[in-house]
Parts: sequence; C-alpha cells; structure tokens
Amino acid sequence: MSTTIARNPLDAGAPFGPDAGARLGDDQLAEIRRLLAAASREQRLWLAGYLAGLDQAAGLPASAPVATAAAPAQKAKLTILYATESGNAEALAATARKTAQRLGFQAKVLDMADATPAGLADLGTVLVIASTWGEGDPPQRAEAFHAALMAADAPRLAGLRYAVLALGDRAYARFCETGKQFDARLEALGATRLAPVVECDLDYKKPAAAWIDSTLRLLDDKPADPGAAVIAFPRPAAIEDEAAEPLPVAAEVSERTNLNSSRSDLETWHVALSFAEGAPAYEPGDAIGFVPTNQPALVDEVLRTAGLAGDDALHAALSRDFDITLLTRPQVAAYAALTGDATLGRIAADEGLLGDFLRDRQFVDLLAAAPHTLTADQLTGLLRPQPARLYSVASSRKAVGDEAHLLVAKVGWESHGRARTGVASGQVADRLATGDALAVTLKPNPHFRLPADPATPVIMIGPGTGVAPFRGFLQEREAIGATGRNWLFFGARRFTHDFLYQLDWQEWRAAGLLTRIDLAFSRDQPEKIYVQQRMWEARRELWAWLQDGAVLYVCGDAKAMARDVHAALLAIIADQSGASPEQAAETLRTLQRAGRYKRDVY
Repeated sequence: MSTTIARNPLDAGAPFGPDAGARLGDDQLAEIRRLLAAASREQRLWLAGYLAGLDQAAGLPASAPVATAAAPAQKAKLTILYATESGNAEALAATARKTAQRLGFQAKVLDMADATPAGLADLGTVLVIASTWGEGDPPQRAEAFHAALMAADAPRLAGLRYAVLALGDRAYARFCETGKQFDARLEALGATRLAPVVECDLDYKKPAAAWIDSTLRLLDDKPADPGAAVIAFPRPAAIEDEAAEPLPVAAEVSERTNLNSSRSDLETWHVALSFAEGAPAYEPGDAIGFVPTNQPALVDEVLRTAGLAGDDALHAALSRDFDITLLTRPQVAAYAALTGDATLGRIAADEGLLGDFLRDRQFVDLLAAAPHTLTADQLTGLLRPQPARLYSVASSRKAVGDEAHLLVAKVGWESHGRARTGVASGQVADRLATGDALAVTLKPNPHFRLPADPATPVIMIGPGTGVAPFRGFLQEREAIGATGRNWLFFGARRFTHDFLYQLDWQEWRAAGLLTRIDLAFSRDQPEKIYVQQRMWEARRELWAWLQDGAVLYVCGDAKAMARDVHAALLAIIADQSGASPEQAAETLRTLQRAGRYKRDVY
C-alpha cells in the first residue's frame, strides 16, 4: 500500500491550487500563510475541524476528507524520575517526557521529593536523571528517597526496568556519584538495567540529548503494522527549545561597591546591572549568571608553559572560552599519555597519589609538572568549556525596576607557591568597572521562592553572601505590602567591617518590616560565634514560629554552614518537642516535603 504526500501548501511560495488566486486575493493568501506558519500541528488539525463544522452548520455538502497523520499508538507507561538541585535535571526530565509523549509513550515526570522506593515497583520502566551535589551528595530534595533506597530494608524491584543519566561537575572528586549510586543500587535490588549509566559534566546538553534519544529508541521497539499506511514524521529532537538555556541578555554595570570596609580582609561586591531592553523576568530567589573571562596573567602563563606564547588567537580563546583553572583526573591521565611522562603516569594510575596531586592545584600546575610543547589543538583538547557562574539575585524588580543586583565575594588563596583567584569573583573585583557590558542569563529557582500567601511568616538564615536573596525577599514583601513576619539570622566576621547591607536591614527593622534580626559576628570576641549558636539561643521562639506555619530558608555555604544549621534545627526540634533524634529528623523531612524548609546552598 503506497501513500503519496503532496507538497506542503504552507511552504513559502507554494500555491493552494491552480485556481487559488481566483478564490482568494494575494493579501488573503499572505495573511493565511502568516497565521498558519506559526501554528502547531494540533492547531492546524483543530482549524480543519472547525472549518468542516462551519460547512456542516451552513448545510453545505461535506468536502473531501482530509488525510491526517494518525497519532502515535500508545506505548507502555514510562516515568522520568529526577533529582535536582539547580533545576537542570528537572528541565531534562520535562524534555524527556515531552519527547516520549510525542512518540506515543504514556510518560510522566516524578520528583524524588515525592517518590518512595516502594512506589517504584509498579512503575514498569523508569528513566532516572540525577544530579550530584557538592562532594558526592544527592540533591537535598532527593535526600529522603536516596536514604530509603540505600537502606537495608529497601524493597526488591525485580519487575522494574531502568536507565540512569548522571549529572555532575568534574571539579569534585566524586563526579556523578549520586547517579552512579542509583544505578548500582537499582541493579542490586533486582531491577533490569536497560543501558549503562551516562555521566555528564557541566556541558551536559549534547550527551543528555543523545541519552534521551538513544534510550527512547531502545524502548520504542514495537513493530509497525505491515498493512498500514505509514507517514514518517521526524523524530522530535531530544533537547527541545523550551529546555534550552535562555539566551544571554546584554547588561551594563551601573554600580559596583565593595561592602566591606577598607580595614576588612574580605571583599564583597554589590553589583547593580541595568538593562536597556528590560530586566530578565526574575523573581526573588532566582539566580543570574555570566560566563567569566580568565585572568590575563594566568592565560599568559598557560600559553608560555605549553610553548604557545605569542599566539594571539589562542590567547583570546583561552581568555573567554575555556576553563583553565579546574584540574581533573581525566586531564592528568590525558596529559600523562600525551607527554609520556613516567611520573605523571604513576600519579594518574594511583588513586591516592592522584588525590594528593589534585589537592589545591590547577591546570597550569599540571603543565608545569611536565613542561611539553603542545599544539593549539592538543591544549584546547585538554580543556572543557568555560562554565557560567551563578549568583543569587539580591533585589526585587518591584523595588529596583529594570535592574538586578548581585552580591559577589572575591575568592583568593595561596597554594603550592602560587597566588590563586576565583575566576568570576576575580573579574568582578579586579577587572570589572562601572559602564562595562556583561552578557548575563537568568537561572530560575522555583524551589526557593517566597510563600504564595503574603501573610505567611518567614525565617531567613544567610551568613555572608548567603544573605543576598533575603534582601530581594524583603524588597518584594515591602513592595506588595505583605503582612507576614520576617526574621533574619545573619553572620560575618566583624560587625564594624563586614556587616553586608547593614543600612537596609536597620531601615527595615526600624520600619517594622524586619520583625527580628539575630547577628553572629565570629571574630568580635575571643570565642567564635556562628548563626547556629544564635538559633539555639532563640530556640523557643524559633520553634514557635515554625508551629505558627513559618517557612524557613537557608542560603550559603554547603560544606560547613548548611550542615551545622541542619544539625541545629534537629537539636531544636528535639529539645522543644521532646522528640527522639529519629522523630526530629522525620519532622524536618516533613517540613521539607511541605515546602517549609528550603535551602539554596553551594
């Protein structure tokens, strides 16, 4: 059985028929083409039915049937289970669902925050998309699911089929650890692995697209009916436009101020960005990022050590396109193989030696350890693309209009005889000036937003630059006239030199918008004091706020502060409610599942 498909009449310049011009004027034809060019296939099918209905209502004879492509036959149920921290895994899960649905799968997405291991048994086929956070940890919203899956009493999953896409960052030793743990544990519980786990670095889009496409092809194995007419439509792209990163927006640095005093040993920069075409549609809690440029002196040293000094084109590429600071395990192994250096070869082959070598070293240290003249392609082949750096927005559009404010702390340290500087923070502190242009992108953070009810009380814990989103929170609540109480815990080194946005907090406190503020300045007294100690001191009132429905937010350092604050919350719950440690942990998980314990940590 054969099927002939005519030329698409919507193509530019294609006639509607030999007498289309007699029936419709040129202006009418042009308008129809303009309208239909932007219409989806579903909208065109609806329009065909609508026109047929008009004919029927007018008593006109039915027109010749219009052949349309049949919807894909419904295939098996498919669940895309995701664990996300910054939103990348969630966006990929949405893309996988849409692509699967267009192929006929009964697909849905499921956040691990809403899943249980026991619930997996009846799902049939699961595609897992999991990010790794920090030093090999699961995303916070997936912590309870991860713990239950890894527990000794986790259920058997013999009827489950699965595949895993792992997202991570090679800057961390335990790269893609969470995804690899899920992959191994599901197999250990009896599930059937459909394909090997795929690991993605920060430039995850192409490998993620390939994984989605190949995995769905693997599942899309139902043979076609040989007697049916087949009209082949292109397989949808794995990474859809709606999941793509937003395009950069041009911004101008309209203000740049160091909020620390001249006698502080810290630099924390308030950066105001203005937008001639209107600020991105950010909300308090979202982040704005930019791709930084590398320090010129470091670019010079890398090129000189690689025997490529004087190559202006390569200098420009290394300045803006490549990450020349990160040093990873694969880089050490690749450079050892490229140079044939025996010492580096031994280091790359021994996990203990490799861990010691990587500690506080950067890419230039690898080149210096075994100097070798490279070609431009060899050098860039060792490097990954320069990733964007994200910063919590410290403003509300309702307060600042077409601006966005960022809070950036300069990072600097010394190791192995070299002075080191953070790439983005060093650019902001040392090379960015008022009036400079910056291409920025918006990174929404839907899991770190103010409560929908403006009467809800909020507790904000944000030492250091972690206080940035809370400035935006209070600007927003002031602008909308929110009646909910607001409590801030802030910490820094010294009151006199490091009290970030001090005037803002004092004005809001005097006006009554900031109901309470508790401060912890660690070096203003012999014994260091941190925000978790202030929380413990105010435990009775803090527990009362939580009992009254408050939403609690934590923003800042993940390695120490966030863990210490979490431990303090467990201790406070146990102390105030009389709960056991296990019961306190479950209470905190319940708050988290209810959206009343939110963390944005890094």
